[in-house]
Amino acid sequence: MKIKNKVKGYRIMLGLTQQEVANELNISISSYINKESGRTAFKDNEKMLFKDLLLPYFPNISLEDIFF
Repeated sequence: MKIKNKVKGYRIMLGLTQQEVANELNISISSYINKESGRTAFKDNEKMLFKDLLLPYFPNISLEDIFF
């Protein structure tokens, strides 16, 4: 079952590559691709790191907005 998230759209809005986001989350590119595509779930700490990337542009964004 694929896990629904909006990470790819937000990543593209930020103008970041998958590799750049993987580096920010301290995970491998292949792990990031699996998470972005919904094959595996993001860990809680990875969700917080991704949210931190968005806060300068979306100060009121919640984890629910991104991941659910």
